[in-house]
Amino acid sequence: MENVRVRFAPSPTGPLHIGGVRTALFNYLFAKKHNGTFVLRIEDTDQTRYVANAESYITEALAWCGIPFDEGPEKNEQFGPYRQSERKELYKKYADALIASNQAYYAFDTAEELDALRSDAESNKTVFVYNNVSRETLNNSINLSKEEVATKLAYGEKYVIRFKTPKDQKLILDDMIRGEIVIDTNTLDDKILFKSDGMPTYHLANIVDDHLMKISHVIRGEEWLPSLPLHSLLYEAFGWVAPKFAHLPLILKPVGKGKLSKRDGDKLGFPVFPLNYTNEKTNEVSRGYREDGYFNDAFINMLALLGWNPGTEQEIFSLEELCKEFSIERVSKSGAKFSPDKTKWFNQQYLQAASTDKLLAEFKSLFSEKLNGFDDAYISKVIDAVKERAVFTKDLWELSNYYFENPTAFDAKAAKKQWKETTSPLMEQVADVIANINDFNSTNIETTVKEFITSNELGFGKVMQPLRLSIVGAMKGPHLFDIIEMIGKENTIHRIKYAIKNIAS
Repeated sequence: MENVRVRFAPSPTGPLHIGGVRTALFNYLFAKKHNGTFVLRIEDTDQTRYVANAESYITEALAWCGIPFDEGPEKNEQFGPYRQSERKELYKKYADALIASNQAYYAFDTAEELDALRSDAESNKTVFVYNNVSRETLNNSINLSKEEVATKLAYGEKYVIRFKTPKDQKLILDDMIRGEIVIDTNTLDDKILFKSDGMPTYHLANIVDDHLMKISHVIRGEEWLPSLPLHSLLYEAFGWVAPKFAHLPLILKPVGKGKLSKRDGDKLGFPVFPLNYTNEKTNEVSRGYREDGYFNDAFINMLALLGWNPGTEQEIFSLEELCKEFSIERVSKSGAKFSPDKTKWFNQQYLQAASTDKLLAEFKSLFSEKLNGFDDAYISKVIDAVKERAVFTKDLWELSNYYFENPTAFDAKAAKKQWKETTSPLMEQVADVIANINDFNSTNIETTVKEFITSNELGFGKVMQPLRLSIVGAMKGPHLFDIIEMIGKENTIHRIKYAIKNIAS
């Protein structure tokens, strides 16, 4: 496949939903699979919904995800500019060209006139549609004389430019995911291509930009599938070769039916955006995967498998592997149900596979004050001891705090169960045994303590459970004697004596 050029074209109207991130990812993977180019284009024609910080959010999110664009705003702008608001002067000539070829028309209908038509239709239990039937009687250049149209334009009367959908045609369209799609043009309405504010609609700007930027494949969300007939007709009207189209399935709610939304995340406690986002108007902060502690490669791995099937049992893919294995043909037609638990599972797999050095750096950045006084070798050893139970790097503190801080409180339920009247004097003896160990390593400590238990004909639970409670503060943690070696003899004895004093009382 030669000269593959794909684009991700979000609107800067707010934070980037993970559905949009997946669209960007699939475009990126397709481009890299075929040695192509991944283009970012900012489609900001809807100025009423424009959000000032949304574009920077989009570029930062793509960078964090590890899928940066090859061309886009301020980067390799050979077909620039890449913001539609900076290209608005060129769209009018293409709209005018369609009028000149009788494939579009001026519509002077006011909002009040159209509202009245909708109300009349509703009262008759029908729906008003501006289409190839109704246009024959409405306030547009199809029905007005050239002189009337010229007068209206000369006096600056507001208008929109609508596409003149052909009558009685059968469109046979091809989608790389969904196959052949047949559309009767009589079911289509005459979409607005150019608005009264002098800006193009998505439909016109999208087609013109894709053509001028030499886009070879349009890979976009399923929500744009209803626009495919119009876009195909526009390519035909301009006499241009259309790119190949692929419409990705929706990402579905974890519970219930429908598309995954921010409300689902808020309700069930998971993010739907890649990064934290602050609403400039309300100061509301929406959670992001980065700030929630997810690894970017785990996040991307999870997204790749939402709607794409590699055809094998493999689930863990590096970005390089995804670029090699990805194919549009293995993208599903049906929606992909999002699973918060599976997303956490992916992060856990990546955490387990991460180098200790990487985890060390992240752990120290999160808990630098609590880790003061401990060298990297010690902290690294702690990480290796507890990481198998962690899902996020931030979990490491809760799993390991007893390596760094003496417990000052004890699990009440465990204390009631494990600490009997005879436990305190028994723990005094254990403290003495430990105090007399010279070669203070895990194996030697374990052997000595167990010899004490055996020689005194004690049950192991009577000693080991209270000992763990004394050292950790709860019935958790890795091998107890490894912990004791790590915290040292003096600290171990101090913790036992503290427990005797505080639990017994």
